[in-house]
Amino acid sequence: MLTAILILFCTAGFIQLFYYLFFYLAPAIESSKKNSRETEAPLPSLSVIICARNESSNLRKYLPSVLEQDYPSYEVIVVNDCSEDDTYSVLGEFIKKYPHLKISNIAKDPRFTHSKKFAQFIGIKASANEILVFTDADCYPVSDQWLRNMAGRFDPGTDFVLGYGGIIKGKGLLNLYQRWETMFIAIQYLGMAIRGIPYMGVGRNLAYRRKIFFEKKGYGAHNQIASGDDDLFVNSNATPGKVKTEFRKESHTRTPAAPVTAEWTKRKIRHLSTAAYYKFRHKVLLVTEPASRLAFYASGITLLLYPFRWQITAAIMAVRLVVMTAVLYAGSRKLDEKGIIPAALFFDIFSPLLNLVLYSAAIRNKNLRKAWK
Repeated sequence: MLTAILILFCTAGFIQLFYYLFFYLAPAIESSKKNSRETEAPLPSLSVIICARNESSNLRKYLPSVLEQDYPSYEVIVVNDCSEDDTYSVLGEFIKKYPHLKISNIAKDPRFTHSKKFAQFIGIKASANEILVFTDADCYPVSDQWLRNMAGRFDPGTDFVLGYGGIIKGKGLLNLYQRWETMFIAIQYLGMAIRGIPYMGVGRNLAYRRKIFFEKKGYGAHNQIASGDDDLFVNSNATPGKVKTEFRKESHTRTPAAPVTAEWTKRKIRHLSTAAYYKFRHKVLLVTEPASRLAFYASGITLLLYPFRWQITAAIMAVRLVVMTAVLYAGSRKLDEKGIIPAALFFDIFSPLLNLVLYSAAIRNKNLRKAWK
């Protein structure tokens, strides 16, 4: 029996090392050398699309950083989706100062309810340019080079550019966990994209060609799902060789963390609800890593408690810990996430169990299809 547990432990450890060294290390060692397009002129015209519902305070705070990018030709389309606050007035003030700002208004109709995807569709329809860049109303780019860097990754063979959208650093364990999880997920989806398996992107920092949206019939079979305007669209339509990543520090966006546990739980359940619609091979890859992690810890602790071959067990655990720490530290430096690594071991053990509980809640929640955000 203990021999079988040791075999399970060694197998899980091997799988863990494979994920960390092949996928998760990829962003850290990815070259930051500029794309040849970035040295050419002119850069392509862009359309930035932001959907907003009752986001007047966030627009007032964050929209100027989008409107004041160091970029020669771009428009910013804000879709004011049934807002009941003073979003319209705030946008009216901005449009006087920024002629490249455009507003699309969706009037509230009690006979017609819709998710964020409809607002996104309106913004895409209103866009005048081929390359679309997406972010959220509660996000801001950390520098005025955001658009220049994102656009510079496009060449004639590129359909998608995946960026990084991090969490603003704050106080408390909840903020730290959200920052760690956001970073870990980014290392995962960026690393897999670099290795030729693009499976998702985040709407806080994402770009793709307008023609792809219409050639693929918009959100297609996933249109009825509230979330997924970002990850499901990438999952369904991104193909190896046509996806690039852009995560230099000047290209990041940031958004506030959920302030309380209940709000974070709501957001997390909504996001997890889309995972069931990923391609089968992506689901297998995404489930294998946390499952092997749980098997690694459970079998390793069992072997140490008996103890059985404890020297081998302790050595493999130490190797895995060193590799994990080194890879996450390198990734945190690349993604400009400071102060996260000391809590990595606790979160590493805790997060698969938490995600399992929340995913179970997500697949049972029938109201997720109706939520806007």
